[in-house]
Amino acid sequence: MKFTFSAKWVSIATAVVLVLFWLVGWYWSLSPNTFNVAQRAQEQAEGFDPSTVAGFTLTTTMIDVSETLLNKPGGYLSNDVTPPSIFLDNMPAWEFGALEMVRDLALSMRKDFSRSQSQSIENEYLTKAHPKFNMDHRSWLFPSSESSYDDGIELLKLYRQQLADTQQAGGQFYTRADNLRDWLKQVEKRLGSYSQRLSASVGSARINTDLAGDAMARQSSPSAPQSVVKTSWWKLDDNFYEARGATWALLHFLKAVEIEFADVLENKNAKVSLQQIIRELEATQQTVYSPVILNGSGFGMLANHSLVMANYISRANAALIELSELLNQG
Repeated sequence: MKFTFSAKWVSIATAVVLVLFWLVGWYWSLSPNTFNVAQRAQEQAEGFDPSTVAGFTLTTTMIDVSETLLNKPGGYLSNDVTPPSIFLDNMPAWEFGALEMVRDLALSMRKDFSRSQSQSIENEYLTKAHPKFNMDHRSWLFPSSESSYDDGIELLKLYRQQLADTQQAGGQFYTRADNLRDWLKQVEKRLGSYSQRLSASVGSARINTDLAGDAMARQSSPSAPQSVVKTSWWKLDDNFYEARGATWALLHFLKAVEIEFADVLENKNAKVSLQQIIRELEATQQTVYSPVILNGSGFGMLANHSLVMANYISRANAALIELSELLNQG
């Protein structure tokens, strides 16, 4: 028996495959919803109030954010080399933004939150977990990014078990103002970078302020006193979704901080400042109704989604700087 395929049927089959790829790609590109960090922590606690165990809620939130990267629809897409994932760029950018926030927190957990002072010993599980999250986010073979991040998550769970066992002092988490401020200073730089990159969507002339404030400061190589910075059209959506992923992760971390550091924030009269930051970050997670990230000029006919995102991030960062100053006060 002979089977003959006309050009018509080949075209129909191709069209069906392309439509299926588009639908799957669209579904996999939907950003995960936010979740209730207090509820998640309570679900993981076994017969105790998680707010009474320092570090339990923040560690649980870090675990949940990391697991979302691996278990959301489509799984982890940044290192996929097969269709339709290989054709997607928005979700991989989102994943990288969230991952960067996880990496920053992992570093602070290792060197600040879990240590009482500079001469104290690092926690064994956090020492191993931190480099696991620094695995190349596009590695797909021997070992893959997912396997490395999954190992990091398991190590965080072991650290969380130490915290929950109040009968032994193997694992500690210190809710001190200086520890929180050190992490927030890292976040400030991260948000500042996103704000600058997003603002460059329309192009702007920038004066070099690299050495401002120190007459004796030097730099490795000379740079122009003024330059024009403009993001490539091909990178606009990547920058937008990377910032969106980073603010999604940070939003959850700060909600956990509100619980963990409740006494510290109350003592510094800084709780309202943190709540304002959270409100600004919640605004970054509003639904994007446009099928593409528009790049209209500042006061043009079309919207500029990058500038809107930059506005929310800049306001959150300004409030973050004020919060850091409050924590630094006696």
